[in-house]
Amino acid sequence: MSDIVASAGIEDGFEDGEGDPNMVRIGKKPIMNYVVACMTLLNTGVADVMVRGRGQSITKAVEVVDMLRRAFMKNIRIHSVDIGTEEVKREDGSTASLSMIEIIVGH
Repeated sequence: MSDIVASAGIEDGFEDGEGDPNMVRIGKKPIMNYVVACMTLLNTGVADVMVRGRGQSITKAVEVVDMLRRAFMKNIRIHSVDIGTEEVKREDGSTASLSMIEIIVGH
């Protein structure tokens, strides 16, 4: 997770520790936190930002991008939308399939 997003106090909800400085991972925080994180990254000169949501956060990821486009950055473009399934390890050691969405937005 980028320092900008981390300093904004955004908890990503991901336990696997994977990180990309241009990624905003959607978790349990309010939608506006993620919209502000995206705007901050885009305003610092980053060309593209990936908004990523898994499981129940998929809906929130779509809402974040939609709010970003409609209300704050009308010139933003959606470059790609990828959907898929990830294998996630549970606390008891078993694995579960978890749906995910990655939306790449930029100027």
